[in-house]
Amino acid sequence: MKIQRVELREIRMRLRAPFETSFGRTDWRRILLIRVFDAEGGEGWGECTAPEEPFYNHEFVEGAWLVLRDFLVPMLLGREFATAEEVLAFFRAVRGHNMAKGALEAACWDLQARREGKPLWQLLGGTRTEIECGVSLGIQPSRSDLVKAVERELAAGYRRIKVKIKPGLEREIVGTVRAAFPDIPLMADANAAYTLEDAEVLRALDDFNLMMLEQPLAHDDLLDHAELQRRMRTPICLDEAITSAEKARKALAIGACRIINVKLGRVGGYTEARRLHDLCRAQGVPLWCGGMLESGIGRAHNIALSTLEGFSLPGDVSASRRYWEQDIIEPEVEVTPQGTIRAPMEAGIGFAVNERLIERMTVRQEGIAS
Repeated sequence: MKIQRVELREIRMRLRAPFETSFGRTDWRRILLIRVFDAEGGEGWGECTAPEEPFYNHEFVEGAWLVLRDFLVPMLLGREFATAEEVLAFFRAVRGHNMAKGALEAACWDLQARREGKPLWQLLGGTRTEIECGVSLGIQPSRSDLVKAVERELAAGYRRIKVKIKPGLEREIVGTVRAAFPDIPLMADANAAYTLEDAEVLRALDDFNLMMLEQPLAHDDLLDHAELQRRMRTPICLDEAITSAEKARKALAIGACRIINVKLGRVGGYTEARRLHDLCRAQGVPLWCGGMLESGIGRAHNIALSTLEGFSLPGDVSASRRYWEQDIIEPEVEVTPQGTIRAPMEAGIGFAVNERLIERMTVRQEGIAS
């Protein structure tokens, strides 16, 4: 395969309801889409999961656009590769910027799957024809709003509830949900809002029988997480801190976590995600797929990733209608009453891209050719 042209496109989508975490509130998403074209007229789609501001990690939409346009795309154009698995190696000279790399690499995987007439999840080696779905709830305006939100998602079939927490509200948020729903699978996500000095506050969450506590300490920390895990019964799950299979190996070696959240963009694409998957599966470490408020294209890629055997816990891959009045794929992603999503059987990401809708949402675009 050889990529002849790459199209970068920014669209803007308004969330159906604001989503609040420990580092801010999101009402609108600026979403960077990537489309690659080969010499035979084939195409593939990817989505950059970088957020609007560099608060989750160092990446953000504006920076990702520049890195893709000025560095990554020129490194890819005109290069011969037999499979999409080879693409990540072309980007070695660029330090970091995994979300930009992952978006471009994912588009190449979609292209390959379409060329071979296979569903992307099968090309990746996925084995699950249905994936289990959990849901992530942002910080709510009140306790009653929180309880109603949980009730609504349980009624929709979701198999795990994740609540966002922040300093000063952690016990109130988790305690409110656990009091109303004593037996549901429940986890909390801190998005790196705490330090090791808060260990006693976090240890108090052991009282609530949580599945896991996600990324409580600094976004790039392993050592303090290892110390915190030694003090807590609740399993720690790392998210922001795991940017590669090598970081996962080190985290597991020192006991920094017992569970890992895998995000395709955060680790730089499918090739690295599969390495991480194989490492954790060999050690019996549970995995699940996290979300970044993706459009349907990014959501379709998350579905494909979640079919790998090691993704044994419900992820944050949920229905399109939870976030968008209208998604940019057809059909939109739906969750069954049993709380699952069926893997699509069509070639590539398995969903048709609504190009007319994307055109209306586009605020800028740029084509780069060899």
